Amino acid sequence: MYIEDTYCEAFEGLVVRICITARNERLLKRAAYSATALPSTVFDESEGGVEKWLSTQETPDGRIGAIVQIWINRANAAKLEYEVAKRIRQGILVVPTTAVFNALDSSLRIDTMDRVGHCGDGYETVEHRFGREMIAVPIMMGEFMVERYISYARGIMGGNLWLYCGTEEAALEAGERAVDAIRDVDGAITPFDICAAGSKPQTRYPEIGPTTNHLYCPTLKAKLTGSKVPEGVTSIPEIVINGLSLDVMKNAMRAAIEHVRDVEGLQGISAGNYGGKLGSYRIYLRELMTFNREMR
Repeated sequence: MYIEDTYCEAFEGLVVRICITARNERLLKRAAYSATALPSTVFDESEGGVEKWLSTQETPDGRIGAIVQIWINRANAAKLEYEVAKRIRQGILVVPTTAVFNALDSSLRIDTMDRVGHCGDGYETVEHRFGREMIAVPIMMGEFMVERYISYARGIMGGNLWLYCGTEEAALEAGERAVDAIRDVDGAITPFDICAAGSKPQTRYPEIGPTTNHLYCPTLKAKLTGSKVPEGVTSIPEIVINGLSLDVMKNAMRAAIEHVRDVEGLQGISAGNYGGKLGSYRIYLRELMTFNREMR
């Protein structure tokens, strides 16, 4: 297994970090996954991911919980407020027994009253519960509780790893190991988990957004001049990473590499970049690692 002498590009974004709680695991997972589904930052919307799951001893209200991040890819607090509120309303509030708490230490804040609290149609109340200022929204199954102020901060988006694999089985195993390793890094998420489709800035169809990175499609290798798929590689999963800081991003990438390097059928590790056109951060793969490795 080799690590290619390349880098991934990453860029700044704005992020909120919230704690979702619920009465049981089924409801919690429904809310967490619903609120973070469909990464859409390329369409000027938002993306999210589950950072970690929490026990009853780790949440403000003593119920099981999840830490979730929601991101936008530009520094526009009003846009972030709009996107976060949409995901809370449609992904969490509608799931029975759920509550939302702030889980980020930052002086920058979003007031959730206008776009979430007013779902109570004027019947909502502001109360002090769990040592926090909460909005109680009356709903048909009791109350939905959301913390009045949710903090946001700048973070780093778009870090990535490409895993060159000889079989689909190896690709899935390596991808799952990478995602599991990143979940153990505080402050990092994988908005796509195992992503099957890399993209590129240039496209023949700009009206639909990014299209396939054809030079790295194994099924096109024999049909194209200039294919960049290494010999023997039949599957290339991409692991996309967002982190609360550059150090978090690097730690997540390092953890993923360390946990996949022994997967049988993994031939090499690379990353996606676009010559600096996408982001101002360049994270070089070989500089991340401290263990002995075979280099291309």
